[in-house]
Amino acid sequence: MAQQQKQPYYQQSSKELLTKFSTTDAGLSKQEAQQRLTQNGPNSLVANKRKNVLQRFIDQFKDFMIIVLLVAALVAGFSGEIADAVIIMLVVILNAVFGVFQEMQAEAAIDSLKEMSAPKANVLRGGNVVTINSEDIVTGDIVLLEAGDVIPADLRLIEAQQLRLEESALTGESVPVEKSVKALNAGTDEKVSLGDQINMAFMNSNVTNGRGVGLVVATGMQTEVGRIAGMLNQADETKTPLQENLNHLGKVLTWIILGLSVLIFVLGLLNRQESVLNMLLTAISLAVAAIPEGLPAIVTITLALGTKRMAKRHAIVRKLPAVETLGSTDIIASDKTGTLTQNKMTVERIFENNELTDAKTSQVTLDDKVVRIMTLANDTKINADGELLGDPTETALVQFGLDHQLDVADLIKQLPRAGEVPFDSERKLMTTIHQLDDNRYLIATKGAPDQLLPRTTHYQLNDKMPEMDAKERETILATNTKLAKQALRVLGMAYKIVPTLPAEITTETVEQDLTFAGLIGMIDPERPEVANAVAEAKGAGIRSLMITGDHRDTAEAIALRLGILQPDEHDAVITGSELDALSDAEFAKKVPDYVVYARVAPEHKVRIVKAWQKRGKVVAMTGDGVNDAPALKTADIGVGMGITGTEVSKNASDMVLADDNFSTIVVAVEEGRKVFANIQKAVQYLLSANLGEVLTLFMMTILGWQILAPVQILWINLVTDTFPAIALGLEPMERDIMKHKPRGRDSNFLSGGVTSSIFYQGLLEGGITLLVYWLAINYPVHAAANLAHADALTMAFATLGMIQLFHAFNVKSIHGTIFHRGIFANRSFNWAILASAVLLAATIVMPGFNKLFHVTHLDWFQWGIVLGASLSIIVIVEIVKFFQRRFHKA
Repeated sequence: MAQQQKQPYYQQSSKELLTKFSTTDAGLSKQEAQQRLTQNGPNSLVANKRKNVLQRFIDQFKDFMIIVLLVAALVAGFSGEIADAVIIMLVVILNAVFGVFQEMQAEAAIDSLKEMSAPKANVLRGGNVVTINSEDIVTGDIVLLEAGDVIPADLRLIEAQQLRLEESALTGESVPVEKSVKALNAGTDEKVSLGDQINMAFMNSNVTNGRGVGLVVATGMQTEVGRIAGMLNQADETKTPLQENLNHLGKVLTWIILGLSVLIFVLGLLNRQESVLNMLLTAISLAVAAIPEGLPAIVTITLALGTKRMAKRHAIVRKLPAVETLGSTDIIASDKTGTLTQNKMTVERIFENNELTDAKTSQVTLDDKVVRIMTLANDTKINADGELLGDPTETALVQFGLDHQLDVADLIKQLPRAGEVPFDSERKLMTTIHQLDDNRYLIATKGAPDQLLPRTTHYQLNDKMPEMDAKERETILATNTKLAKQALRVLGMAYKIVPTLPAEITTETVEQDLTFAGLIGMIDPERPEVANAVAEAKGAGIRSLMITGDHRDTAEAIALRLGILQPDEHDAVITGSELDALSDAEFAKKVPDYVVYARVAPEHKVRIVKAWQKRGKVVAMTGDGVNDAPALKTADIGVGMGITGTEVSKNASDMVLADDNFSTIVVAVEEGRKVFANIQKAVQYLLSANLGEVLTLFMMTILGWQILAPVQILWINLVTDTFPAIALGLEPMERDIMKHKPRGRDSNFLSGGVTSSIFYQGLLEGGITLLVYWLAINYPVHAAANLAHADALTMAFATLGMIQLFHAFNVKSIHGTIFHRGIFANRSFNWAILASAVLLAATIVMPGFNKLFHVTHLDWFQWGIVLGASLSIIVIVEIVKFFQRRFHKA
């Protein structure tokens, strides 16, 4: 970091620092610069050592559920069940490949920081100006700055002529900062925030105006941007709720299944005296039936389908779990500048002729004095394409005229500048002189109202110019205060017309005896769609926070206008310095009290995110600047801005808004909730079906019946688990999905009545299948015992598969009736069920498959029993749901 020395650089004079860094106004010698470069290394950012593709691939197999599946695949392979082993391995490997691809796509934040570095810089070496690669800059170098330059390292300014820097990507400050060279708070312990260090220039900031000279005090990872890069390297990758849910679910299921497998292995040996190998195969069949090995792949596919839908709605997902995470979001912590606001200064209010009006509705012309002054006392350039170049505040003044269809370019051309008194931070005024058609001269002055008013003797009131009196002065000052309280940046306009140019153009000769023309109030306005998005998020139980590097008053005013802050919540605003005064324990208790955070540094943002996470909340952090990157990476989901966002913030994010529209976040939350609901349906479907399979095998073993063959269980899993479960991911969105409170971090796929549904529905599936087998054995179609057993096994096989396909309709809604939702609304689902049914029936009805799958042909009567039994699960579950709804209402 650039400020680890005992006394911060901004407190030291330039003379002291030149001595400290052993340099002079002429810069370093070439030999000294080369020596320092060799000693300290290049002026570049360093990333942590990254894992190679093989290491990433191996990491994918560290999940507990995956490990058990690998063991099951190995045992199945050694036992001769090659088909089982191959299918399990293919699913596991496919899931690992998906994981590696997503991870490699996600880790590019530090590379983007490198790309942002200025490629060239003008420095003094031995008294000569030389242009060098920014990587070759060393501490002690003297760097020359002019408009358009990118700051190549952290500098302590030693010269500044009207120098203004745009630092919003680092500090969150929406307005370019006027720089000076004076030492700040020298000899004190008072800390100055980055945004207020006006004698410093930070790496990757942009020079918007003026010229300057700076002494390099920090390079590479020692700069403020380098410090952020270090924070990115050290930031913990937060596990998403989806990952936590799947890990927890996998561990619980696996231990239960392993316990059941061991139990059936022991009971089988005790009851039937089977060989160890036969009972081992039976136990493996049970494990294959029970473990939802397709779940990771189905979740991945469902998330991928969700990302496609979100991309069409301008939300680009970079990490698949982010789709679901947004659906569980409790907190949206948003940067202000460029995210909630337009990052474009705009004239909002005009005070002239003693009337305060809205800028958009003001009826103005080029003869209007305020318009003339704001256009002429202005250094904005208009290029051939009509693009405005210059300081954002000044370009906003010219844009005001363009927005009102005024030919400002023609006005500037007709009234060329004949002289000027440039702006400086001492007097806070700027004056330009223009020759009129009658050879007189217009003096146009703009600047801070408190500096401008003492220089006025009259004021404009329509076509008259009365003398400035105490009452009028009080009216103007009151209006200035009113606008300032609305967080508007206020500029005053004044003028006078003189017959000849003064012999010497100075503030004393031209900025006296002026006529006050009016005030204009400017602000970086909120995005028009954000207020509705904030309200919609609030209706969905999501709390919106504003986190910004801007001043307290500005942040509070914007938050009020957006509905993030209520008028009676003044105490809900806190600054970075006030936050520093709180310990982590104190802040953890008070964090729910704060809604707006102003004048904050990057480490504050991370601290805020972590404080909410410790309270069990799922936090989404939006941002567009370099300074947002660490918090974006720390948050449960980082949301970057696609248009105004830096590459650093985009690459540190889980999701990028292609339209920079805050309301797209609400769309993404809605889509995330839909994805979770559909995955939950798939989980309910898979686990209840697998429970039915486990119960069938378990009871057949206990009762001494002939059990289903492993290939039959595998085929049922392949046919019934894959297509219907994926199709459930395409279910339409439930109408009231945005009226529920966020699920939060503690919820999981088994909550909300899913667990009880899985148990009773799984028991139904297994019980009905066993009943069909019992009927086929006791009331056989064929007299021969071997045919009766073969038919019974075939009917049980068909029933166990078909009942799962019919049950898929039940899980379209956990508690609601499927008929209210439109039973055939999801065409993909209908085709999936049909295809699965055909594949299942083909093993029985198509010649040649009977031997492979150990089944017999069934007649129409037997098929009638299978289909009737399978269809009964819809009737039974609908009856249960009816009573559940009645009980819930009661």
